Amino acid sequence: MAAPVAELRRVCRQAWEPVLAKAPRAVVFLDAASAEALHWGGGGAGELLAAGALAVRALAAEATVTVGGSRVVFVVNGPLRGGTAAAVRRVLGQGGVRQCVLVSGGEAEGGGAAELEETLRRWMGEGGRAEVVLRGPPLLAPVSAELCLLPALTGLLMPLPGPGGPGPAEVGLGALPAELRAAVRAVVGDLDALFAALGLREESFAVGALSRVVAAELASYASARNRRRTATNKASVVFMDRTLDLAGAVGHHGDNLAEKILSVLPKLPGHKTDVMVNMVELTALQTADETCSIIAPGCLAQPNDPAAKALWESFMNLKQKEAVMEARRHLVEAASRENLPIKMSMGRVTPEQLSSYVQLFRNNLKALENHCGLLQLVLATVQTLKHPQTSKWDNFLAFERLLLQTIGESEMPSVLNQLLPMIKSYNERTKDDYTCEDFLILLVYMYSVVGEIKGGKELEAAEEEVKKALVKAICDEPEPPPVLRKITGCDSSLNLTSQKATDAVDDIFRSLRDIARARIHMKQFNSIHNPGSNTHQASYRPLLKQVVEEICNPDRPDPVDIEHMSSGLTDLLKTGFSMFMKVNRPHPGDHPLLIIFMVGGVTVSEVKMVKDLVATRKPGTQVMVLSSALLTPRSAIELLFAPDRLQPDTDI
Repeated sequence: MAAPVAELRRVCRQAWEPVLAKAPRAVVFLDAASAEALHWGGGGAGELLAAGALAVRALAAEATVTVGGSRVVFVVNGPLRGGTAAAVRRVLGQGGVRQCVLVSGGEAEGGGAAELEETLRRWMGEGGRAEVVLRGPPLLAPVSAELCLLPALTGLLMPLPGPGGPGPAEVGLGALPAELRAAVRAVVGDLDALFAALGLREESFAVGALSRVVAAELASYASARNRRRTATNKASVVFMDRTLDLAGAVGHHGDNLAEKILSVLPKLPGHKTDVMVNMVELTALQTADETCSIIAPGCLAQPNDPAAKALWESFMNLKQKEAVMEARRHLVEAASRENLPIKMSMGRVTPEQLSSYVQLFRNNLKALENHCGLLQLVLATVQTLKHPQTSKWDNFLAFERLLLQTIGESEMPSVLNQLLPMIKSYNERTKDDYTCEDFLILLVYMYSVVGEIKGGKELEAAEEEVKKALVKAICDEPEPPPVLRKITGCDSSLNLTSQKATDAVDDIFRSLRDIARARIHMKQFNSIHNPGSNTHQASYRPLLKQVVEEICNPDRPDPVDIEHMSSGLTDLLKTGFSMFMKVNRPHPGDHPLLIIFMVGGVTVSEVKMVKDLVATRKPGTQVMVLSSALLTPRSAIELLFAPDRLQPDTDI
């Protein structure tokens, strides 16, 4: 089998072939998930325009077709339903469209392609022609060589179990909320289509309740069972629940440049993963306005620029210092090729030095055009290194280390009491103090690391004090930041009442208690805290690391918490007979390809950790990480605490 990395790139491109074939002389509309996949893996909007598209637009509630657009192509990630269907209907209902093509990833609810074409013709009116093209592989966003995201499923996260809630073995698809059931079916359909394109015959394993549901659905999915009969390339797919280790999602562990860029720069409008890079420095425009909208922002995804792609891979895989040196090296090489007067300096790379190199390209349009992707990544580096949030990163790291030490030595109430004086209102805070969101990040880290907590009056009293301080701080915000707006459900400070803040904080603390209980059913992986000793500091032991080490263990013990999901009678017999006779039970380390699917999001540091561990412990095994989202500390908080994250698709 070819390296899955190269194959994955091919599959990502292949998914766009039907769209490129239908694009000539058409206005192309993309839903948000399709746009993100095109951005990272399909060559960007330029690819569609080069194929002959008249325009590329977002499929949004206010989408319109301009004069001359009598032919339209809709690209939707999943089946046509809810708000997506409403937006398509609005475009077709404006009149003027005589021909439409729908490229979709699944059939319409309650009907096949013929029925769907009939519906589209009805929406267009008399004389309209409609065609439905069902895509093969899913639309994926390949963020790096080892990491691929399914952008339509960013809200896929297990609801936290309340006290006395069902154990993982008792949770089936039917027990999940309707929106989560739909998301599980979507992920199973997408994975089956992806594995078919890669020619894979997989064994599925699960760590955690939601992972168990997804793995069981994939194992018994009719189309997947047929595929496994004929596919030749063997792989192990290990699904793992994010909620079992949220410290990994909110912690500041990695000395990683990509992680910092994704965490501190503002999101690219309409995108969940990529960020905006301010490009003003490359122009003659002088403005102090951070959000200057005259100049289009740059971004990190550069699928058509080999040098920029290579630099992005080093941001993902190297330590920050080495990655920044790589940025300088690439820039010096590019300037030399363009004969720009660059003075190479040795020693430490500073943001000012990188800025001065970028300036050399400013008045040379040809050089700008040739190295535009590279310049966007270097500017992202400069803006991240100068960002106030980056200097806070080390404060977080130091505080997390202190927490690990303190949690080992004290009970939770005294740790909360130590935290209390640090919660300051807007008017009392300096730039180095923690904001309300920062506190939520620290609280999730604490409760996830500590695991099951002894309840009691002392804990309740300590929590009440922290709650009061947080409510006051939230209410004192002159303008609540976006994450707090989503958590409280209030879009401005005017309608943020003390009661609404109290309700939101009460909900957060209920969730925190659930986070602490998340590993209660685990036998082998029930702790992510190493309490340390007289000679060693306390440390955080990432659950993902423990799982991968177990998979790569040369002694191959039967994994206790990594459950094999059987797909049929033969597997059940194997498992049953193994109690009485020597039958090798399937093991996640059996196959030459290991796919880790983090259900609920993964971080850059975790992807690098998996890659490094497998390379060291099991050389020769190829590894691929799939997930529903690339998390930063703030996006993890939003995913956890913002209500309605898995909104049924009722509107766009």
